[in-house]
Amino acid sequence: MTIKAIIFDFDGVLAESVNVKGDAFVALYRDEPQSVQKQVLDYHQKHGGVTRYDKIRYYEKTLCNRAVNEQRVEEIAQKFSDIVEDGVIRSLWVDGAQEFLEKHYKVMPFYIASATPEEELIRIVKARNMAHYFKGVYGAPVKKHEHISNVMENNNLLPYEIVMIGDAMTDYDAAKVTGTHFIGRPLPNAFSPFPKGTKLIHDLKELEQCLRLF
Repeated sequence: MTIKAIIFDFDGVLAESVNVKGDAFVALYRDEPQSVQKQVLDYHQKHGGVTRYDKIRYYEKTLCNRAVNEQRVEEIAQKFSDIVEDGVIRSLWVDGAQEFLEKHYKVMPFYIASATPEEELIRIVKARNMAHYFKGVYGAPVKKHEHISNVMENNNLLPYEIVMIGDAMTDYDAAKVTGTHFIGRPLPNAFSPFPKGTKLIHDLKELEQCLRLF
């Protein structure tokens, strides 16, 4: 196996927290018609890895026909953070994730690259008692492909020595831009958003076997 480091997305890869955030977005738009609330949830589910700020701008402009006001975007984003942080902390592990990290973190460096604001992400990781598994925990506003590039540069790693594991096309695209390997973990009971031929796992119980293919 040529893999020397693994970069994980967080929501939907390590923690089953995608629905926590989807429910929070719907709650923030509860005063809008149900048709808008449905579109809010659909957009969230189909655009994993997009920052909450970009999602809110889309909701405001495209779904609610409001001029994008950055102060309002910031206010909504703060309300979102207030709602979701505790829920994400309490969310279940993706099956096999904790076991995989525990088994391998001492022999292979692990990193997190997420669209969650970095300070919030670090708080969540610490509160879930996960911090010791990772050499770095990285979030927004820096883009995922930049995080991958920084991991390579700072650790003298080549693209083929890294695999990115994600649940969304933003993760796939970040891996493609940087030339690293990619493994997709589609959301439970959802169609894979990834191109045909992408290596897929249902959960992290399958990860160790999948890594042997590299």
